[in-house]
Amino acid sequence: MRASIFAFSRQGCQTARKIMGACPDAVWQSFTMERFGEADFSPITPKCYGECFSSSELMVFVGSCGIAVRKISPYVRDKRTDPAVICVDELGTFVIPLLSGHIGGANAFARKLADSLHATPVITTATDINRRFSVDTWATENGCAISSMKITKAVSAAILEVDIPLKSDFSISGNLPNGVMTGENGGLGIYLTVTEKEPFEDTLRLIPHILHLGIGCRRGTEKEAIENAVTQVFQENGLDFRAVKCAASIDLKQDEEGLLSFCKGQNIPINFYTAEELESVPGEFTPSPFVQKVTGVDNVCERAALAGADHLIVKKTACHGVTVAVAMEKWEVHFG
Repeated sequence: MRASIFAFSRQGCQTARKIMGACPDAVWQSFTMERFGEADFSPITPKCYGECFSSSELMVFVGSCGIAVRKISPYVRDKRTDPAVICVDELGTFVIPLLSGHIGGANAFARKLADSLHATPVITTATDINRRFSVDTWATENGCAISSMKITKAVSAAILEVDIPLKSDFSISGNLPNGVMTGENGGLGIYLTVTEKEPFEDTLRLIPHILHLGIGCRRGTEKEAIENAVTQVFQENGLDFRAVKCAASIDLKQDEEGLLSFCKGQNIPINFYTAEELESVPGEFTPSPFVQKVTGVDNVCERAALAGADHLIVKKTACHGVTVAVAMEKWEVHFG
């Protein structure tokens, strides 16, 4: 985790060192007043706040909340992308999340830090203090994309007063948290799925990243052709592309510019397998004598998709020189 910390007094620098020591896995940038001469701190400059806000996942201010609010206010944009911001008084008595408490993880980090410092966490978000289900926190902690921030806001408001129905395409273990109940339809609800189905009038879909794309293509296939083929497959099967975790193909394609460009543009990693590795993937696949002759394995896209996944959900689909298959990892919903 990329983190930055700001201290505004000599005592604050001591507390900042305790904070950094309590979080050794973070990569810290530390700042204080140049006049203090603290060798392990960089001098605070007017532009460092904006630079840290854009590059850090966590910002910690050791000082008053007022200082923190004034310093970050020009840069606050969107709860989906703003970093977690936490304020700690210079004695390390209180730990106060100020920004991105749920999606950014500030609330969870504040509790963890307070425990390490033997301090008091000051949590103010309504779902937390009322011990109701925080849908955006749960989604973030469980690696799910959120379909709509507008509906997330509606769910977070409604869940303080009534239980919200929850539908899942996956098995659920543990007791449902306060604020949700099992349900298939209604006005407002939560749906755990990789599809674009919306069973409620206002459906908040939580989309786990568990789909593997298997892609085969002719030599020299353009990025646009691959993108069109994948889009067609997802539309025809009602799948949400945000569920994609990775792509895969045979190692003969590891220098295929169009394929690499597509994956880079979609910000998804791609794995390449040898013919022998693909041949060893268990299952029934759609054979192709031509593919067997060229690659040494009877099917690339289905086998590549299934490597590292649990089962195929879309078999080989051919489109303008591109073949696409989709497999899904095994995934369960855990509460409690």
